[in-house]
Amino acid sequence: MLAELLLLTELTDEELVQRCTRGDRLAFNELAHRHQQRMYSICRRITCDEQDAKDALQEALIAAWRHIRNFEGRAHIGTWLYRVATNAAIDEVRRKARRPAPSGDMVPRLGDSSPLEDAVSDRMAVDWAMAKIPPQFRAAVVLREFCGLSYQTIAEIRDIPIDTVKSQISRGRQALVELLKMT
Repeated sequence: MLAELLLLTELTDEELVQRCTRGDRLAFNELAHRHQQRMYSICRRITCDEQDAKDALQEALIAAWRHIRNFEGRAHIGTWLYRVATNAAIDEVRRKARRPAPSGDMVPRLGDSSPLEDAVSDRMAVDWAMAKIPPQFRAAVVLREFCGLSYQTIAEIRDIPIDTVKSQISRGRQALVELLKMT
């Protein structure tokens, strides 16, 4: 068993995918381990909530395992996994929007404070603003600004035209600027 686990760490993503399509759970565990941190980061930025991000990541990994046999190899497996994570995070945001919201939605205020307090306050303001923009804009902005992905890669991950990606990023940035002016 240990020897097999060590072997898996030496395989390429493509070789792991081949094993996954034959039902090899250990190969999928290795593949998920390689991409899980980036998938979580995407989910965290889109959901703007740690617990929702964990839920979305769990859903993404379940969906990836269920549908790995459908992976056609037209894109890198990482791109496909980030797409699954993005879709799971957007779904989580939509599910959360249907739940009753707690009262007292306060806009974080920036004020005179220490550099550390300013940094925390800035982060809270950005998270608050990100949570306010539509999920499709949020996903595009996260993939571009926080993950540093190209427009083409985002288009592949989201399965939308590149012009739509550019539009969503532009509109998302605009919305963020307007919301952050309120803080």
